[in-house]
Amino acid sequence: MSTPLAERIRPTTLKDYLSQHHLIGPNGALSSQLSSGMISSMIFWGPPGTGKTTLANIIAHESERPFYTLSAVDSGVAAVREVIQKAKKSDGLFSTKNPILFIDEIHRFSKSQQDSLLGAVEKGWITLIGATTENPSFEVIPALLSRCQVYILKAFSKEDLETLLKRAIEKDGLLSQKKVQLKETEALIRLSGGDARKLLNMLELVILSEEGEKITVTNDMVSQKVQKNTVLYDKTGEQHYDIISAFIKSIRGSDPNAAVYWLARMIEGGEDVKFIARRLVILASEDIGMANPTALVLANTTFQAVNTIGYPEARIILSQCAVYLATSAKSNASYKAIKEAQQLVKQTGDLSVPLSIRNAPTKLMKELGYGKDYQYAHDFEGNFVPHEFLPEEIKGTKLYNPGNNQRENSLRSYLSKLWGEKYKY
Repeated sequence: MSTPLAERIRPTTLKDYLSQHHLIGPNGALSSQLSSGMISSMIFWGPPGTGKTTLANIIAHESERPFYTLSAVDSGVAAVREVIQKAKKSDGLFSTKNPILFIDEIHRFSKSQQDSLLGAVEKGWITLIGATTENPSFEVIPALLSRCQVYILKAFSKEDLETLLKRAIEKDGLLSQKKVQLKETEALIRLSGGDARKLLNMLELVILSEEGEKITVTNDMVSQKVQKNTVLYDKTGEQHYDIISAFIKSIRGSDPNAAVYWLARMIEGGEDVKFIARRLVILASEDIGMANPTALVLANTTFQAVNTIGYPEARIILSQCAVYLATSAKSNASYKAIKEAQQLVKQTGDLSVPLSIRNAPTKLMKELGYGKDYQYAHDFEGNFVPHEFLPEEIKGTKLYNPGNNQRENSLRSYLSKLWGEKYKY
């Protein structure tokens, strides 16, 4: 049988669909849409093999809508327009249920390809469902993104993946002919990287490569039959996350040699240049921050440059940025400050803004005391005058604690000199 196992047992109803309860459970974000039949355009964002395509198929089936599908890998603007024309014609038969157009890997669509969808989505000729493994905020044009709801699909849990394996052994027409004992699952789950499609196809490879009717699946068996066939760098699987983790930790640990090595592994493996550059921008703020604010400027410039230039020359720019960040002073003080501030907000709720620092654009607001006693810092020597800017309930709270590096040590002294005991660290 040439059809892969993952395709043979693909669920066709929500009842058989595993996981993603936050979307399709009793209080799920998609549940009300499915029950009402009023399906809006949406984008599914999540790791590979988490059921994005399957969920799109189920939505179309259960809402009884015509279903068209395109892959962004091999579809151009002409293909998009052709499908839209077909959808417009079929729409006459389904006046309240416009056709669904599913686009896999929508992040690979160019701006012009995404532009070609706008009119059809806006006019309701189609309901768009896009699937992406990349952050749609970066990969989908704003005009299209504003017309779609973004739903995040979570990685499968170990329990979900084990359930999937057992279901395949019991229900697949081919595998169920054999007496399979699933003794160990760790190797299958680890080598699949949580990708359900890859997991099932590896299971099929292991079982069908064994002779006889009685088969016991063990970790050693899986490792022998599968691991030797895994690629050096799988940018959609476990190594994708392991190697970017090694890259980030090498820079955080101030090791430029290791940083450049892991960068080379990603480049040679065909990793998306924008994915690498985005992580450098995040790191420049999270791990370097105020110890060297120029790091963020350089990282952002790197992101813009590699988008313009692309491979192969982009590798030089990425290398320069990685080396700069690795050799820079480090501080996570700003990162810790916003984490603590958000936690404080969750604990204390919506505290009132002190009257003295409220805006007072009207006479009534001024009569109510808005802006009263506020002192304009620039009217004072050194452009500073002590004032309490936090709500009364949390006044004096310290959230930013400067790191132990040359620049932030200077900031600590500066703040202590201005504020005295209030900012004495």
